[in-house]
Amino acid sequence: MTEPAPPFRRYVALGDSQTEGMGDGDDASGLRGFADRLAERLAEGVPGFAYANLAIRGRVAGQVREEQLAPALALRPDLATVVAGVNDLLRPRFDADEVGGHLEAMFAALTAAGARVATVTFPDPAGMTPLGRVLTPRALALNDRIREAARRHGVALVDVAGHAVITDRRLWSPDRLHASPLGHDRIAAALAHALELQGSDDGWTRPLPPEATPPPVGPHAFATELRWLGSFLGPWLVRRLRGRSSGEGRTAKRPHLLPLRATAELE
Repeated sequence: MTEPAPPFRRYVALGDSQTEGMGDGDDASGLRGFADRLAERLAEGVPGFAYANLAIRGRVAGQVREEQLAPALALRPDLATVVAGVNDLLRPRFDADEVGGHLEAMFAALTAAGARVATVTFPDPAGMTPLGRVLTPRALALNDRIREAARRHGVALVDVAGHAVITDRRLWSPDRLHASPLGHDRIAAALAHALELQGSDDGWTRPLPPEATPPPVGPHAFATELRWLGSFLGPWLVRRLRGRSSGEGRTAKRPHLLPLRATAELE
């Protein structure tokens, strides 16, 4: 039987909007997200535990590396999560080797500094929307690079391939880009399992109970796709064409290692 991992005391999260917690709360009441949820698990029964979250929405992998890696290393974490690459997938120009290279550089630097590192692969976009099929080759290529880099550097990996639950619409917010509160909870549980935390298991892979209201089909499904295009994808594309990012002018919500009870930085 595998022994549980020793307790972590200094957790730093690097990434984009998913790590920041979008889809789980809002800017008015505060964002939670999988990193906060994982930190709560890690803090149980661990005196002196501290957590920092350097993630900023809209960042591509290269920006995460450029802006967040050095501050993360300066915090001397014994655990770091690195989750980035979705924004790269959605850009007109995409190079899986380039994006994977940025992620691997972060894995290498953090592990060399003594941190345990954890990351995730990404679901097939076609499972989120029929329009996502055009992005499937990109996602598959990036996932291959993430797996290779994780293996080379001993990174704990949550590999979502083969787990149909990951595209259950209840795990995603209406924009289909960010996890819902339930989805963020599943990501946190998956990372806990990959890190072999005490009390964790593979429950994150299990399907949800049947929906009370099945997903729309036929003309209703088509109407749903049109609403999504108008409400979410369209505005996102317009912002990108204008060279703007949702993270412009934003800073990390929790840039310093703090005990969880110090909630001011989470607002």
